[in-house]
Amino acid sequence: MLGLTIGQSVTMPLASPSSPFHTVSKNPVYLQVAEQMREAILAGTLAHGEQLPTERALCVQFGVSRASIREALRVLQAQGLLSGRTRTAPHRTTVSRASNDSLSAALAQTVRLRNVGLSDLVDLRCALETTTLERAAERRLPAPLAVAAAELATMRDPTIDIEAFHRSDVRFHLALVAASGNEALLAVMSAVRDSISAHLLTALRGLPNQKPALKKLCAEHEAIYAAVVAGDGPLAAQLGRAHVENFYRRAKRWLKEAP
Repeated sequence: MLGLTIGQSVTMPLASPSSPFHTVSKNPVYLQVAEQMREAILAGTLAHGEQLPTERALCVQFGVSRASIREALRVLQAQGLLSGRTRTAPHRTTVSRASNDSLSAALAQTVRLRNVGLSDLVDLRCALETTTLERAAERRLPAPLAVAAAELATMRDPTIDIEAFHRSDVRFHLALVAASGNEALLAVMSAVRDSISAHLLTALRGLPNQKPALKKLCAEHEAIYAAVVAGDGPLAAQLGRAHVENFYRRAKRWLKEAP
């Protein structure tokens, strides 16, 4: 069993002694669940082709709701670490690839990244994302692009709340990274996104005039996606960098102005 810990969460007994997971208690819960699963996959504890326990069993093992389990599975599917369900196993999800040393080493940086300042993490995210967007525009892998398109459709919903927008935002960007076909970049980008996620959600919650602001962010996402689909790597990279830098620049102002 892996002794995985996340942040300041409390380790609790597992429902099954053979399970590599422990329960989590700190928000956002689904990201903690996804992180533990991802570490288990990259460490080889969960092997390529192995079926995960049922959603109900995972709920018991992690001590979280089914909604959190489903969100975690969707994140890992967008990252290419899990495959979808099949007719023969409609309630099970399968590990879709084997781990390798480079991916494991990249993801191991997650804990270290948690001690890095936000501005440095944003700079790192920009460097990674511009590179992956150029490669995504070259490769244009259809499966992750379909995930990105689906998340765009979700973000367009005028009734969407901040938490749902945040989840789709994360999945959208990681899907575009996955479209580059570079597994090492995807692993590192996932670690960076996990480290920034709490800041992102706080900034979204502090948005003034939330509906127009979300609409603007969605329009920026659409422009990035269109550039990738059109095969224009330089434009996708330029738009991606501007999107990230402008958001965090505005977020600093919003957080300072918040009561």
